[in-house]
Amino acid sequence: MTIYQDILGARKWKKVEEVKKGWSLEKKFKITLDSGETRLLRIVDREQTERKQREFKLLSDLKPLNIWMSTPIETGICNGGKSVYTLFTWLEGQDAEILLPKYSLEKQYALGKEAGEILKKLHSYSAPKRQPQWEKRYNEKIDLKIKAYQQCGDSLEGDQYYLKYINENRHLLIDRPQCFQHGDYHIGNMILNDQRELGIIDFNRFNFGDPWEEFNRITFSAEVSTEFAIGQIHGYFRKEVPLKFFKLLKFYIAVNQIAALPWALEYGRADVEIIKELSQKTLKSYGDFIASKPNWYREKSRD
Repeated sequence: MTIYQDILGARKWKKVEEVKKGWSLEKKFKITLDSGETRLLRIVDREQTERKQREFKLLSDLKPLNIWMSTPIETGICNGGKSVYTLFTWLEGQDAEILLPKYSLEKQYALGKEAGEILKKLHSYSAPKRQPQWEKRYNEKIDLKIKAYQQCGDSLEGDQYYLKYINENRHLLIDRPQCFQHGDYHIGNMILNDQRELGIIDFNRFNFGDPWEEFNRITFSAEVSTEFAIGQIHGYFRKEVPLKFFKLLKFYIAVNQIAALPWALEYGRADVEIIKELSQKTLKSYGDFIASKPNWYREKSRD
């Protein structure tokens, strides 16, 4: 028996293909219906039921934003009661990180601006009113991430620069606003179709928090296209970018780099080396974390 066989209507599915891309613990499948339509099926352990129900409601609430994204269709229990599933719309296209470098610099920048505008739309969804203060929540998270890093048995060259900046700038978290967060917003979770439309996928790490924290993975996007990364910042702010943004960008990137190593160790040596290489490039882009902005950033728009 397959883990999805007891989902109502599954026996009528024409084709089921496992999707192995990404690092999620969820099982993912591309479903082809008898009608020829396609769906995305995500399955995870039943202990995640409450979170998956919240995800279903939140993503349904985002529909009026008119973003091309995976939207939920149905959710329920499967795998003999051991798992929870969600069926989503399928975004037909190719990975943006593969297609983007083939485009002109102008188009890369334009798509980056679109990514920034989409992110701004997502952030228009407010956090619950009783959400605990961001300063308290995130400082607790930082402490856990640093502890995990120090106990992981490996290290990043130049980690003292990250740790110093983090500990000297925690005050930046005071009175930060909170909103809906995608949770893993970077070029690896974006799709481009034949019309070069940009779609957003993999909302399974959704959360509520500081909207500017969503830029903590922009280093991944800049690795593929600095024009796209610049465009994302310009598209998000539209006008002048606040100075405090760059201070917090640097802060959140530092935290993310520290957290990335223990995470990568769970997936194998190849991923560890990727994280270490990216860390070196990040340190270099900030001049050993002395510069206020990464050297790939450009103030001027391409418009």
